[in-house]
Amino acid sequence: MPNASSSPRTLVLGSTSRYRRELLQRLGLPFEVLAPGVDETPLPSETPVSLARRLALAKAHAVARQHPAAVVIGSDQVADLHGEPLGKPGTHERAVEQLRRMRGQSVVFQTALAVVCLESGFEATELAPVHVQFRDLGDDEIERYLRAEQPYDCAGSAKSEGLGIALLDRIDSDDPTALVGLPLIRTCRLLRAAGVQVP
Repeated sequence: MPNASSSPRTLVLGSTSRYRRELLQRLGLPFEVLAPGVDETPLPSETPVSLARRLALAKAHAVARQHPAAVVIGSDQVADLHGEPLGKPGTHERAVEQLRRMRGQSVVFQTALAVVCLESGFEATELAPVHVQFRDLGDDEIERYLRAEQPYDCAGSAKSEGLGIALLDRIDSDDPTALVGLPLIRTCRLLRAAGVQVP
């Protein structure tokens, strides 16, 4: 861990998500963004929590191996429908299927965070679950929403920071940015533990 007189470490976000990049910008810290290039395919019988944690850590390590002196942030989000992982739909058809399955249901969005610095030996992970109650959506509502917002790169096919909020009855979370993709309260905590000054 760097001491007060040492040069600050480079901060790197290991993610291709523009949502995570925009969230991290809120902290006012200089950082770089690198694609981790991690296969996000779930393992057989892998739970949503295990999947989110594994991928967050894998993303952080993939970038940290290229920049061992940097403090690297990795994050991943998996929609947890009664123990079944739902990832990014990718297509309109899969998004329709996901939203039909989630309507009227309570879904936990499992957002995992990892912060790694190989040179200092720092590694920590946290999980920020967000409980979301979906409205009992009609097929016409689902179609109108998807055509308007096209959230095909979002786990669970809904952007709560946009029009997707209209699909929901309730959100329960102790870290309000977690549902968007990067839990900033936990990010600040882990960055400080890694020696990064925030604020």
